[in-house]
Amino acid sequence: MMISTKGRYLLRVMLDLAERNADHYVPMKEIAEHQGLSLKYLERIMPVLTKHGLVEGIHGKGGGYRLTRPTNQYSVGEILRLAEGELAPIACPECGGEHCKRAKECLTLPMWLQFNQLVNDYFDGITLADLLAGTLSD
Repeated sequence: MMISTKGRYLLRVMLDLAERNADHYVPMKEIAEHQGLSLKYLERIMPVLTKHGLVEGIHGKGGGYRLTRPTNQYSVGEILRLAEGELAPIACPECGGEHCKRAKECLTLPMWLQFNQLVNDYFDGITLADLLAGTLSD
């Protein structure tokens, strides 16, 4: 499984906003400069975050983006799934193997389902607050 550039950038943007913990709106241009990201690319991915209610934005003078919840209420899994869809390593776990003709006799399906659960549990167990606090060990 590979996390796409979009997924990594969405996470970086969310962390940027979380670091500022701002009660004011942060202009997209500031986020782009601070993260070393293209403003054009950011203009394409920010609507994903606003559409799903993770951030709110306003246009015009004094506009920008800010988080809608406390940092401990955002999981990494939630953010990555916005970009990646399901985090499943293969197609089978996405649908629980229900549509696979071989699901009943597939000896590897339980392994893939368990791996999928481990990945999702891992990313869902990490919050923006955890990343900011540096509480993950190497």
